[in-house]
Amino acid sequence: MEYKVDAGAVERWGVFEITLNGKTGGNPFTDYDIRGTFKHKNHTAEAGGFYDGDGVYKVRFMPSFEGRYSFTIDGTAIDGAVEGGFDSLPPAPGNRGPVRVSDGFHFSYEDGTPYIPLGTTCYAWAHQKDELQEETLESLKNSPFNKIRFCVFPKHYIYNLHEPASYPYVGTPCDRSGVTAENFSHETKFPDNDWDFSRFNTDHFRRIEKRIIDLMGLGIEADVIMMHPYDCWGFSDMGAEADDLYWNYAVNRFSAYRNIWWSFANEFDLMGSKTVSDWERYASIVCSRDPYNHLRSIHNCAYFYDHSRPWVTHCSVQRQDIRMIVEYTDIWREQYRKPVVLDEICYEGNIPYGWGNISARELIRRFWESVCRGGYPGHGETYAHPEDILWWSHGGKLHGESPARIAFLKRVLDEVPGRRLRVTHRWSDGVAAMPDRFIDSGDFYLIYLGLKRPVSKRFRTSGDERYKIEIIDTWNMTISDAGVHSGDFEIGLPGREYMAVRMVRQ
Repeated sequence: MEYKVDAGAVERWGVFEITLNGKTGGNPFTDYDIRGTFKHKNHTAEAGGFYDGDGVYKVRFMPSFEGRYSFTIDGTAIDGAVEGGFDSLPPAPGNRGPVRVSDGFHFSYEDGTPYIPLGTTCYAWAHQKDELQEETLESLKNSPFNKIRFCVFPKHYIYNLHEPASYPYVGTPCDRSGVTAENFSHETKFPDNDWDFSRFNTDHFRRIEKRIIDLMGLGIEADVIMMHPYDCWGFSDMGAEADDLYWNYAVNRFSAYRNIWWSFANEFDLMGSKTVSDWERYASIVCSRDPYNHLRSIHNCAYFYDHSRPWVTHCSVQRQDIRMIVEYTDIWREQYRKPVVLDEICYEGNIPYGWGNISARELIRRFWESVCRGGYPGHGETYAHPEDILWWSHGGKLHGESPARIAFLKRVLDEVPGRRLRVTHRWSDGVAAMPDRFIDSGDFYLIYLGLKRPVSKRFRTSGDERYKIEIIDTWNMTISDAGVHSGDFEIGLPGREYMAVRMVRQ
């Protein structure tokens, strides 16, 4: 039977959703399919649907244009087809569309507004109790962060030994009651899991998408980590058939949200059961099933994936060594010819692990160094807590000194012409940046001195170049006017670390 519906209206880059009752015999997750075809005068797109339990099937769609859309919903899950239409209205304030790669090395929202990713990591925040999740959202609301990395699958790791709020599959988890911080080991085997990898726990996926929607309301990108190795439940090694079912289901379910980024893995190279052909197969699923071409990356531990692969939209980098962590940002840019997002550059904190005990001062140094080299650094926080509630995994409250200084950096970056930087070699000492344009127009420079602490710095300009000089204390978050200068001149500096000089041609 075919019937027609008028589905009303949705804003451009919002989520249109149609819900239908369908077949329940057998296994609805594998035995039936449902899809929607959406037509606008400018384009036609197909979006896969999904089973949401209790006989309910859903198809979601994000309209990319304003105006009238028509649609047809069909598939083996329903008898006949559903036809209809809806109006795509102008986007509401704050809705700028999905983030895209722009100018090769940077990002913009689809409406053209430059986007500067200043992200944070909370791997398992969406698996905590509701009260802690709400506290995390409140912290994010009052933070400078506009991107957050988190996992679909729960995490088994040190400081993460309590049970998650839900599991992604129907079945019974292993018994971890005997695991403590003292006897925790990655090598421990848990053979008593009993999952049906062909049947999803829809409550778990509703929890994840609720938080994606909450983040969207805060203007925060959801960098969703699809797979990771820190697992005792068997989710990291389900086999190809179950993996592909999961990737299809997640893409059909989440892709209509404009703030989704696909992070294929956290530390892919620690997942010994996966080969390059597996990751390339997942990429083919995402590229074919996501009609909106959301951003895609794959995150490393010890060695990089081949970021030059055409499906990889940007580099998601982890490095923990003091050298090569941010100082190589501009080299990676040139090597891969893509944006470089340093999603893990160690965490501000004081736990016993080397990746989680650098100072806020060092984290902020890495932020400034990497942005001046044309990259985009990420934040994390790992302060010991009596209840093991660490921001890096659980969210909650921010305790560190870096977020306020990242907010200060963001204000400085907002004043860069075009809001994009790259390295220039015009000025010596520290790392000097200029607006990322085809040529050096000489109108703006940002010179970060980092660990150097001179009491003065000499400049030599040519011709009629006159510059307003400002001294930026990146730690104390102050900007001091040092006057307008030209020719061969010297400015005084406070002899402290973490200083920067901004030069704006008059």
